[in-house]
Amino acid sequence: THDTAGIACATILAASDAGVDAVDCAMDALSGNTSQATLGTIVEALKGSERDTGLDIGAVREMSNYWEAVRGHYAAFESGLQAPASEVYLHEMPGGQFTNLKAQARSMGLEERWHEVAETYAAVNRMFGDIVKVTPSSKVVGDMALMMVSQGLTRADVEDPKKDVSFPDSVIGMMRGDLGQPPGGWPKALQKKVLKGEKPISDRPGAHAEPVDIEAARKTLSDDLEGRQIDDEDLNGYLMYPKVFMDYTQRHDLYGPVRTLPTKTFFYGMTPGDQISVEIDPGKTLEIRCQAIAETNAEGEAKVFFELNGQPRTVRIKDRASSAAQAANPKADPSNPGHIGAPMPGVVASVAVQAGADVKEGDLLLTIEAMKMETGLHADRDAKVKAVHVSPGGQIDAKDLLVELE
Repeated sequence: THDTAGIACATILAASDAGVDAVDCAMDALSGNTSQATLGTIVEALKGSERDTGLDIGAVREMSNYWEAVRGHYAAFESGLQAPASEVYLHEMPGGQFTNLKAQARSMGLEERWHEVAETYAAVNRMFGDIVKVTPSSKVVGDMALMMVSQGLTRADVEDPKKDVSFPDSVIGMMRGDLGQPPGGWPKALQKKVLKGEKPISDRPGAHAEPVDIEAARKTLSDDLEGRQIDDEDLNGYLMYPKVFMDYTQRHDLYGPVRTLPTKTFFYGMTPGDQISVEIDPGKTLEIRCQAIAETNAEGEAKVFFELNGQPRTVRIKDRASSAAQAANPKADPSNPGHIGAPMPGVVASVAVQAGADVKEGDLLLTIEAMKMETGLHADRDAKVKAVHVSPGGQIDAKDLLVELE
């Protein structure tokens, strides 16, 4: 019942007339557009009828007032959809994914081409066989659409068996059968091109999962984290999403319990004159007051002056918004077959080769990540690695030179 098209309330009222038992709505302040239909509207529309909900509309409004204030803190992360959009009947994006995909497009510099992204999303869906689009299959369609728009590829390009395409890892996994199979299977020609000789699975993906010794995994993880006590929540997170869990742990070790920061400070930082209280442990509270922030220097760093429990402190931080902090990488020469360039902006997730290494056609060179989308870049021929110009964690722009092959 996402309300992207503006018709969710009408749908629910029609379902009510048909005898529906339960419907999915959202608090008024959080409803509409890519969210669900407005709860208060449904309650009022059915008041006094045979399908009267019996809900206290006053309580609904009181709760909505609270969420209205909370929503303001997260406004920067909203989809930007100002009104209902019938375009949803073309692309068929779930409401939750619409917001995420819009943020991905923004991070990749494609926000101004959003409608092109939406049209490409529809084309990818048809190319995949008009699949059911729910998490995670909808994300795979979105990953492919963003990749195609960022690289200027059409459906014909992707389906051309003679044109080499670096598919996102999520697409490779789906075509391999990691998410199961749709009725009738995947389009054979596309599946063959994506998998490049790898044999797909045709039964339940879980049947291919390796058995896990829970306690052995707990000990291994504890050893990797220098003896940290691993509870069941940590262990389950690691087993399901090992990379995400380790990234989270490293950031937690580096920055501390940032979850205790006030929401506004967490998202937007402090400005001179701001003062906050942060309880980092039971009975241990830090009083922090921002005094001043100096101008960014030539190295892209700025001094921050603040008080910690009344004591003056100074730290030097990297200003990621400054041009000085964004080192310009060399660009790949499209006429040089030995240059491997970045297909999109993002972060280098991993590097699999080093200078002097011999690689075979199809070998993984490196993996780049852009807003949850990982793409592996592979050697297009047998060669020797002449140079690697990036390292894990480095920021890259589209067309940056990543690897040189001899």
